[in-house]
Amino acid sequence: MTDLKMINALRLLQSADEFRARLSGELSAVHGISVNEFFLLMQLEKAPKQRLSRVELAKRMHVSASTVTRMVAPMEKIGMVDREVDQRDARLAFVVLTDAGRERLAEAKPTFAKQASYVFQDRWTEEELQQFSDLLFRLVAGTPANLT
Repeated sequence: MTDLKMINALRLLQSADEFRARLSGELSAVHGISVNEFFLLMQLEKAPKQRLSRVELAKRMHVSASTVTRMVAPMEKIGMVDREVDQRDARLAFVVLTDAGRERLAEAKPTFAKQASYVFQDRWTEEELQQFSDLLFRLVAGTPANLT
């Protein structure tokens, strides 16, 4: 395998899976949320009015709308998100971040940051981290899922 683009794509997938596995256990055990739920809450926090339609959430998370529906249902039951119907079009519903969801996200962010720190602590200089950040930003620039 000599195609550098293919090698880099595979390395990105592998590193994302490794980070997700590392983060998954602690987020679940300490905060009672999955990595995907954390990502969903982050998307809502960054959205205008902290709400998005299920279709828009699906686009941003790169999953189907039905996956978002399945994810949101238990989150709604425990009060992390709520459902809001559009006043002009009753067919359109939004997923809305609640105070409880904001609180859970705020509690989970330090856990995420700690795990990110573990990934980079012994392998990267600050200059390398900045360069890597710039390159990753270029990779996701223009996508609706860009959280930075």
